[in-house]
Amino acid sequence: MPSWLRFPAARKPDELPVEIYAPLVDSLYSERLVLFIGSVAISLAVLLSAWKAGNPLLYAVWATMVVIALVRAVDMTVYARQRSAMNQMAVARRWELRYVIGAAAFMGMLGVWCVIVFAATPDPFLYMLSITATIAYMIGISGRNFGSARLVAVLILVDGIPVVFALLLPADIYYTLSAGLIVAFFVSFKFISDRLRRTLLDAVISARDITVLATRFDTALNNMPHGLCMFDADRRVAVTNRRLGEIFGLPDDMDRKGETVRELAIDCVEAGTILRSELDRLASDIDLRLTGSETKGFTLQKQDGRTLSLTFQTMANGGSVVLVEDITERKSAEMRISHLARYDLLTGLPNRVFLREQMEDALAAAGARPVAVMFVDLDQFKQVNDTLGHPRGDILLRSVADRLRHLVRATDIVARFGGDEFVIVQSPIAGVEEAAALARRIVTALAETYEVDGHQVVIGASVGIALSPRDATGPDHLLKIADMALYWAKADQRGTWRFFEPEMDIRAHARRTLELDLRHALANNSFQVFYQPLFDLKTKRISTCEALLRWPHPLRGMISPAEFIPIAEEMGLIVEIGEWVLHEACRTCATWPGNVRVAVNLSANQFRRGDVVKTVKQALVAAALDPNRLEIEITESVLFQNTRAARTILHQLRDLGVRISLDDFGTGYSSLSYLQSLPLNKVKIDRSFLEGIESGERALILLRGIAQLSADLGLAVTVEGIETAEQLALIAAEDSVTEAQGWLFAPALPPREISLLLDNTMPQMIARVA
Repeated sequence: MPSWLRFPAARKPDELPVEIYAPLVDSLYSERLVLFIGSVAISLAVLLSAWKAGNPLLYAVWATMVVIALVRAVDMTVYARQRSAMNQMAVARRWELRYVIGAAAFMGMLGVWCVIVFAATPDPFLYMLSITATIAYMIGISGRNFGSARLVAVLILVDGIPVVFALLLPADIYYTLSAGLIVAFFVSFKFISDRLRRTLLDAVISARDITVLATRFDTALNNMPHGLCMFDADRRVAVTNRRLGEIFGLPDDMDRKGETVRELAIDCVEAGTILRSELDRLASDIDLRLTGSETKGFTLQKQDGRTLSLTFQTMANGGSVVLVEDITERKSAEMRISHLARYDLLTGLPNRVFLREQMEDALAAAGARPVAVMFVDLDQFKQVNDTLGHPRGDILLRSVADRLRHLVRATDIVARFGGDEFVIVQSPIAGVEEAAALARRIVTALAETYEVDGHQVVIGASVGIALSPRDATGPDHLLKIADMALYWAKADQRGTWRFFEPEMDIRAHARRTLELDLRHALANNSFQVFYQPLFDLKTKRISTCEALLRWPHPLRGMISPAEFIPIAEEMGLIVEIGEWVLHEACRTCATWPGNVRVAVNLSANQFRRGDVVKTVKQALVAAALDPNRLEIEITESVLFQNTRAARTILHQLRDLGVRISLDDFGTGYSSLSYLQSLPLNKVKIDRSFLEGIESGERALILLRGIAQLSADLGLAVTVEGIETAEQLALIAAEDSVTEAQGWLFAPALPPREISLLLDNTMPQMIARVA
């Protein structure tokens, strides 16, 4: 194909998407009536020329054209029936090709007609008829079918070339000039067709884009989670989506376009969504916002209880868009979240965050009248969790919460502060007696038996009480001092209550100071280890020295272990302190004579939280001490939490060669069973068995029986707390007693003095025993 016949601005059919290419092909078959009229007119012109010239060739051309026209008519009918299959590119290309072939055949016969007329007849009328009819028909068919670049190019070839050739046949200068003009006409016609084709293509693409956009908009509009209603500048409905009808229960087939606000509200009332009593208010509220007098949205309650939120957005053209959202689930979730943030999930009581808000309100409402704040802590609750499990512990907490609810007034507050701690705010009260009466009822009620999943459970409660405005005025301060009062209530006697007293704060401050000093003492190695000897009644020599911790405070002097050891255990420092004592005792023992051992106490916390076996190994290695010279003293409390684990540790220590001693023997509940089950080397009979031993036969018989039982089991026996010569004489007379310990021999001594004592072999003690 010559380059001037190509369509430079158009893409090839394969480059166009089917949704654009198919409409171009469809435009070829769109005007069947026009094609029929044109075909009949041009056929009559050919028939006229054949009749006037009497040329059989022209009759043959006419007949051929009629046949082609009939075939094309049938083809267009078939296309109309198969139009739905035009969504495939291959089908569209095939139909375009069929149309081009039919049009080229028909136009080709017109070119042949022109050539025959000019070659076989001398009639100028027929010349004019053939040329003008052919060009006119080509203009008509090309103008109607410019959507196909292929068709225009083919028509120019099959029709233009024969027409030019026919004009050249007479060899006349005027016909030759006409041929040149015809060529120029065909070229311009080609460019005109290209321009029309581009215009058509742009229109098709625009229509496609508009259709796609409209489809997408409709899909988005009808699938959005919110209902939408667009009002025009006259406040009439312009657009609604499907979701709006679903929210208000409106029929899908209802045409709401053009309705006023009130008419739309009436539709909702008739659908049973909105109460008729709400009709006027709803229409007025919406109308007010559509006019711009009010911009804030509002909520609407449907008859079925669901909550709708309406928001409004004005548009530039004076209209408005109303979005309707069903916020029922969101509001419900917000309420649940708010409840969870303010209430305890287990008991349903206010939590500590909400408690503080309620306390501020209660204190403000009470003014100068007294308000009691009670801190309630359950006694023995941990044992319930440990023995019955946490699920049953949770059941117990719910039961406690129920009892507390029934003990207070409607104006009082009950909250769970955390764990097994509760807070009660009694507001207002007449005086201290009213607070004491409630505390008494709380202690009594919580001490009654609970039925927990088939188990009978008995616990207690301790209560600390602070009064506003006497003790404090702010919520945080009141809670703090009520907790302080609770601490002293539990320290004095569980199952009771205490009011806050200023002295408690002083003692609490002193305790905090002691805690800080304890940490400082541990960090700076300010502790000391003293040693109290154990005297062997058979060899008359010191056999063992018990390591005892001492704390020489720079301001308070020597602080008793009974004062700081419990605090160290509560603070969690006892493990580190115990490890330091163990290393120090082993290091000191390594300097003593080889027949003297050192005894070191290990607490229950060290067994629970520390690696006892590893610590003992490290201490022995660091001091290069024979394991047989180390004696570990334990009490029955070591076995209370996890007896199996403690026994395993004791057996591992025994396997190392370390000796095991049971301290304070006879003061627990299961001492006799421990003699048989634990890997013991020694028992130390508590000093309490010496009370009345000088004057009472029963006390001596009891001590003798315990000592003899232990000796019969192969255990060494030590009696602690000997302070008088009479006690020593009675103990020394018992063959089952191996060792004695007490102030009669020596108090606990620092390392230098105990070393001197060991070197002098204690002649005065030997004399006492002898």
